Amino acid sequence: MTDHRAIPVIAYGSLSDYLMAGLKSRFHVLEVAADADPAALGPAVKDARALVSFGAVGAGAAIMDALPRLEMIGLFSVGYDKVDVDHARAKGIRVSNTPDVLTDDVADLAVGLLFATARNIAAYDRMVRSGAWARGKGVPLSARVTGRRIGILGLGRIGRAIAARLEPVAGEILYHNRRPQADTHYRYVADRIDFARQSDVIMVATSGGAETSRLVDAEILEALGPKGVIVNISRGSVIDEDALVAALTDRRIAGAGLDVFANEPHVPTALFDMDQVVLQPHQGSATVETRQAMADLVLANLDAWASGRPLVTPVA
Repeated sequence: MTDHRAIPVIAYGSLSDYLMAGLKSRFHVLEVAADADPAALGPAVKDARALVSFGAVGAGAAIMDALPRLEMIGLFSVGYDKVDVDHARAKGIRVSNTPDVLTDDVADLAVGLLFATARNIAAYDRMVRSGAWARGKGVPLSARVTGRRIGILGLGRIGRAIAARLEPVAGEILYHNRRPQADTHYRYVADRIDFARQSDVIMVATSGGAETSRLVDAEILEALGPKGVIVNISRGSVIDEDALVAALTDRRIAGAGLDVFANEPHVPTALFDMDQVVLQPHQGSATVETRQAMADLVLANLDAWASGRPLVTPVA
């Protein structure tokens, strides 16, 4: 077996201890802060042939241009909207991600957020902990999930997993994609506004990037209506946050369950005092099992690259 421990690999931004241990056992690891100035990198770093980063950090054109020997970017994420993939292709840099292994956990959280939002679980928890319930404060009624029309925005791997979990309780499942999927019995709605109008709940599971930026805008939220709930476990950029805050403030939609935000880790402060909103710190894949499987897939892609084999899960 070829020894690759002399190959310089950048750990770009914070990575898990498990992934760092795997990298250090295989390669010569150079740690670079995510906010480092690419123009100020030292000679040793500029010799790096591969870069590993978390999905929220990615790799832009500037860092690629600063690393003349870079051949490979290993992304610890299924989403790769933070990687300039076109620039990577133009420079002959391979890119990999970690699909499939996180699908179940992200779908589980999406369903949990739906029930937590509709049934006021977080707000009720705060009521009990604060002593308000014991002091006789009335408990406001919540909304039913069973029997509602569930709209899946983006019927990919995760969207399908969400739909499968909700199918036993949903009145109907419909979806909106760029184009209809041939291998599903769920009802396709081609127009996004009509899709929102026909949905009681929208589960946002589409990919991020320029094509879907602010796909969920004021018009969609207006169409969803005052009894509607929206859940987002995809990317914060998919929702127009200003429009969402306004719709929640004015009660033009009933609630939101959010795991992702446009400017993470910063969250619109207006959301903090809203009992009809459930907030999570981008933790869709954050189980011990999934994060280890993601790290193993990053390492498998790097091992394949270093050995001259095809990548296991290539993006570019």
